[in-house]
Amino acid sequence: MNTIDNKTVAEVVSENIKTAHIFKKYGIDFCCGGGITIDKACEKKNLDYSQLKEELLKVDDAPKAYNYNSWKLDFLIDHILNVHHTYVEESIPLILQYSNRVAEVHGHHYTEVLKINSLFNAVADELASHMNKEENILFPYIKSLLQLELSEEPLSPPPFGSINNPIAMMESEHESAGDIFKEIAKLTNNYTPPEDACNTFRALYAKLDEFEQDLHQHIHLENNILHPKAKLLEQNLINN
Repeated sequence: MNTIDNKTVAEVVSENIKTAHIFKKYGIDFCCGGGITIDKACEKKNLDYSQLKEELLKVDDAPKAYNYNSWKLDFLIDHILNVHHTYVEESIPLILQYSNRVAEVHGHHYTEVLKINSLFNAVADELASHMNKEENILFPYIKSLLQLELSEEPLSPPPFGSINNPIAMMESEHESAGDIFKEIAKLTNNYTPPEDACNTFRALYAKLDEFEQDLHQHIHLENNILHPKAKLLEQNLINN
């Protein structure tokens, strides 16, 4: 997207459905009320047009590629918290708004959106509980192992016995969330909205697609990098 000047909200969303999420964040109606120019929409909402424009023009900026495997575990944990946990916490309310609305308006004709709405509500609850356990139990324990490694103090057994136990639970929950999204992807025909879908309908499918991609990266970082290294760290401390 090169410019948005003099374009209506609806035109910009039609060109790139990802911009719908930015308009939604600022309370700008991109669906039924999207026929006004973006600068007029900003005037009505008392928003800074230049700031909104900057966000809209950066919507497709690709994330940088990192060598996550080279990162220290505490840095990797902070990245997971700041990037992926924050993304989930910010995205769930938005997707629920889209999903509830689409189910209410279109569920009589496109009955699959009722099931999608139910599935996403379920996975949203699961992820909230899951991340709470990571933030309050698993991640602090891993960071405590790193401190013990530096101090060379002996390891006291945690209340859950071994890190293998919470990790097994986390990975089981990862699999459950992944299975739910496989079903959502199937119901949405791989996030392909109907030809006559309104912008909210299209925004829902686009955001679900984005959410699943982030979830895959999130799970990869934990299952394939963080967890194996944390297990090895604990075992090394036990052996020493």
